[in-house]
Amino acid sequence: MHRYTRVIVSLILTAVFLLQTTDWLPSFPFLSRLENLSYDARLLATLPSGIDHRVVIVDLDERSLSTEGRWPWGRDKLARLVNTLFDDYYISMLGFDMVFAEADNSSGLPTLEQLALGPLTKNTDYLKELDRLRPQLEYDLLFADSLRDKDVILGYTRSNGSARIGQLPPPLLQLSNAEQQIPFVSVQGYNANLPELQAVAYGAGFFDNRLVDADGVFRRAPLVFRFEDRLYESLALAMVRGLHGQPPLTLEVAEASGELGLEWLHLGDNLRIPVDHQGAALIPYRGRTGSFPYISATDVLQGKADPEVLDGAIVLLGTTAPGLMDMRSTPVQSVFPGVEVHANLIAGILGETVMHRPAYTQAVEQLALLIIGLLLSFLLPKLSPLWGGAVSLLILSAMIGVNLYFWGQGFVLPIASQLLLFLSLFLFHNVYGFFVEARGKHRMGQLFGQYVPPEIVNEMSTTGGDFGLGGESREMTVLFSDICNFTPMSEKMAPDELARMMNIYFTHMTEILQNHRGTIDKYIGDAIMAFWGAPLADPMHAEQAVLAAMEMSTRMGQVREEFKARGWPELRIGIGINTGIMNVGNMGSEFRMTYTVLGDAVNLGARLESQTRQYGVEIMVSEFTQAATPSIEYRELDRIQVKGKVQYVTIYEPIGLKQALGEKEQERLIQYRSALTAYRENELAQAQALFSALAKGEPESKLYQLYLERINTNQV
Repeated sequence: MHRYTRVIVSLILTAVFLLQTTDWLPSFPFLSRLENLSYDARLLATLPSGIDHRVVIVDLDERSLSTEGRWPWGRDKLARLVNTLFDDYYISMLGFDMVFAEADNSSGLPTLEQLALGPLTKNTDYLKELDRLRPQLEYDLLFADSLRDKDVILGYTRSNGSARIGQLPPPLLQLSNAEQQIPFVSVQGYNANLPELQAVAYGAGFFDNRLVDADGVFRRAPLVFRFEDRLYESLALAMVRGLHGQPPLTLEVAEASGELGLEWLHLGDNLRIPVDHQGAALIPYRGRTGSFPYISATDVLQGKADPEVLDGAIVLLGTTAPGLMDMRSTPVQSVFPGVEVHANLIAGILGETVMHRPAYTQAVEQLALLIIGLLLSFLLPKLSPLWGGAVSLLILSAMIGVNLYFWGQGFVLPIASQLLLFLSLFLFHNVYGFFVEARGKHRMGQLFGQYVPPEIVNEMSTTGGDFGLGGESREMTVLFSDICNFTPMSEKMAPDELARMMNIYFTHMTEILQNHRGTIDKYIGDAIMAFWGAPLADPMHAEQAVLAAMEMSTRMGQVREEFKARGWPELRIGIGINTGIMNVGNMGSEFRMTYTVLGDAVNLGARLESQTRQYGVEIMVSEFTQAATPSIEYRELDRIQVKGKVQYVTIYEPIGLKQALGEKEQERLIQYRSALTAYRENELAQAQALFSALAKGEPESKLYQLYLERINTNQV
């Protein structure tokens, strides 16, 4: 009976894994994450490395901005850069990882012409001199002249809405009725270049990429996108086509899962590029930043660049300057220049090293799952643990070996579901019985007792179940608390006195966190990290975190009085809170493990804590936490773009429970919201009056002063 039970359970597990690859059962949420990680591991293990000299990046780096002036540069300087690259360094092609959608009036010509129409209209000397200078001051025409008859590919982006700015290049293809069924990346608007620039350019391609995976990593990029019933190309594809004389594009389609999708893009008769059903290619990364030669733009302008590097090269003009925010998270590096993504694509297409994920991968995955499931289901119940381990190792080696063989041939076949099925069956057959359940409850108290209050450990032991010891993703809330100006403060205290002060401070704060069912992650110097929603699921995790933060802020008033009586510094804290999907579980090394949370949502919480000083508040929460706590009243602080994130995040300060809010607080909040609305709508005079009135009532508020400073400098 035990053997039959093991076989039946194993076959059920196999069937579940098979069904999740079809429409019969939803796909496991974590499988795509695991598949991405396995893809990254294979990519990193097989990176070609080395420097590819075919593509050179002319970099608008910090040195260029420091030497030549801040960005954007005048088009006259860009014209000189283009002419220098082609006439002095003899490059073969130039691509712009930027868009020129607006006219360049930095020369002051419009002002001079306005004077010619006004007070100086009868001044013949002025008018004559203006006519003489006009060709030198029409920067857009100078730039257009530099592009003429040169192999220059301009860049442009897709619009967030339906705005259509500038002029698109000619489309690649007019889609037929059948081709319009392909699920291309499509847009409603665009942000393209000035018509006079596009008219003389050799071509143009879009350079933005919104096909970012769920973990925020760029693994693929669209080579084409659809606008209305026409198809347009990316910057990388436009440059490759330009190098081949702009051959026509044809589509090779295949049907997978009942949908018509792309398989290949054909450029003429010579080049075939593998793409997915949306027309996106897997980016063939060569390695970390620096896999292509970098030359500072200022060196080109000053004639100091190495001519051997640029002679006959394909050149991309882009930026690695941090202030220009052209950085991406990639499998090879968490902060990676966007311009080098295009370089990798160009080099990969030219070298035909773009990996192919064919339409039949689902069938291959199902066949592999079936073979692995049947072998393990019928062999392991019959074998001893030793022989079972040997056979399992052999099957695992064969599975990975076959996958890596096809990877070497340029095919990306799924492996995550197979690994997970293998692991599930192997673990099931090795821990079958009551052993894990009995030992699990005992270990639970040991593992979680140091993190969570005793009553939660008791609940966990009573309810039983899997609390994500091995790691899982779930929606949670994280809190970061830090003492302001701690370092200079601590340097003035004796070590033993500093330790006593911190112990008292941590005791107060930890008591509050545990009273609100928080899990203490760690103490980091003077900082505290805690989270809610694990190990026990808590639907009120966001509210518990915010209430804990508000109580911490209140308690700090008592702590400061206590410390003042002892002659200690008056501590001020900053607290950042965020809610989102996080990875939680026991993580670490074979020497030390800790139960902690990881993920982009955790990083955002830490970033918010560091922003509290700028706005003069003790507590700052994200829009995600605010949305999850309807019982709490908030004051919107700002919309910011924190380090490491592309999208803006709205930040808030909690005021208190809505039902406990007094009339004065409500009136002040209404007045503040009116001020913020006026500021956002560019009604600066009204906003200034409202913020000034608020500042008179709360002169210590840094927030009001911040907005008044912005208004005075017209920063909307």
